[in-house]
Amino acid sequence: MNMNLKKVSIALLVACSLTACVDDGDDGQQGADGTVGVDGTNGVSTFVTRDDVLKTNANIAYAAYSDSLIAAQNLETAITAFVAEPTADNMQAAKQAWLNSREPYGQTEVYRFRDGPIEEREGNINAWPLGEAVIDYVATEVDGEANSGDAANIEAGNIIANTADYPTITSDAIDAVFELEGDESFVTTGYHAVEFLLWGQDLNNDLSGSGERDNSAGQRPVTDYSNVTGACTSGEDAVADTICVRRGEYLKAVAALLITDLTDIVEAWEPSGTDNHYQTFIAGGDDSLATILEGMGRLSFGELAGERINIALVNNSQEDEHSCFSDNTHRDIFLNAKGVQNSYNAQYTRIDGEVIAGASIYDLLVVNGDYELANTLRGSLEATMAAASVIDTKAKTGMPFDLLIQDGFNQANVVAVIAALSAQTDVIEQAIDALGVTTEDLRQDTDEDI
Repeated sequence: MNMNLKKVSIALLVACSLTACVDDGDDGQQGADGTVGVDGTNGVSTFVTRDDVLKTNANIAYAAYSDSLIAAQNLETAITAFVAEPTADNMQAAKQAWLNSREPYGQTEVYRFRDGPIEEREGNINAWPLGEAVIDYVATEVDGEANSGDAANIEAGNIIANTADYPTITSDAIDAVFELEGDESFVTTGYHAVEFLLWGQDLNNDLSGSGERDNSAGQRPVTDYSNVTGACTSGEDAVADTICVRRGEYLKAVAALLITDLTDIVEAWEPSGTDNHYQTFIAGGDDSLATILEGMGRLSFGELAGERINIALVNNSQEDEHSCFSDNTHRDIFLNAKGVQNSYNAQYTRIDGEVIAGASIYDLLVVNGDYELANTLRGSLEATMAAASVIDTKAKTGMPFDLLIQDGFNQANVVAVIAALSAQTDVIEQAIDALGVTTEDLRQDTDEDI
């Protein structure tokens, strides 16, 4: 046998032993577009290419953002029904729709840090911690490091109560005051604004904010949206009916704005689009490959391990957890980590159960001859998902993230996730070197010592 052919055959055997090769009756391996490559001269099979990996990554990005838009539209429908008829059941349905909407979006955060369409919209969509006193009433005392804003807003300065400065509440009006005059605490839009308006602050076992931390989430009463004369409240206090009407208007307006933002991102990733981000990305060569790996590393280390987990742990602050009103932070952690794993394995399960998969960075490392590194990184990502699953399970069985970060509880479970994310970042850096691409510093997004 020709020695070159022998080497290729051995390499293909190794690649197929580590990945799911496609047997289509020919000798080629299926690429991201479903075609099989043969070199055209001697029938020797080609392998997964960099461009295959880019196309698969872009297709998954489109699917994940599309799912996020679909789930946001379902959320808007539930919110509209709730505001029209503010019952306990409708409020619960709106809350569930919000929780559902976070599932696909959490897996898209790996597409940040790569100069894509999300960079211009991410703050409007997902900014946190929320300056909730800018939007609505807040308690005078909050367990943990409070980020609720100026206490003066409790009385009349917030957007919902201040009819003089904000006579009408529309999507445009809310968007216009987002981060007003550069103040990053002046967050008025996005998922967490919806979350706050549905759950209210997480004040533990009472509505005053003075109770001991427990496993309950926010307890906003349904009467905060009551459209029955004389029944409107702001927490425990009776207020004018117009406040409940305005609160409903705000909730609908912020949901509509979320859909607008997500629609723009989906259109930018549309595979059949022309002169859009999808086309630019798949033609980006090594630069695009570098952005995939950089996004994986920067989300892993700085954003997730540092800003989203370690800060809350060090400060023992439920106000610093990502979804502090709904106690859904365990899902944020799990889904962000899952997004990193999706990017490496090139596989994403849509909300309707359809699986989008194709050529992966794992495959590319195997083709490059870095078999051990390919498996090491896969194992590191699996270790992170196992650690995140512990956090997820504990929350689902009555011990949410804001309890786990307290002294005397299960801080070790939180520390384990941080350690796993840090370890996988080390291996991502090795993959960057092995594939010969150049990225920015993966650890630039936090000052946390992790």
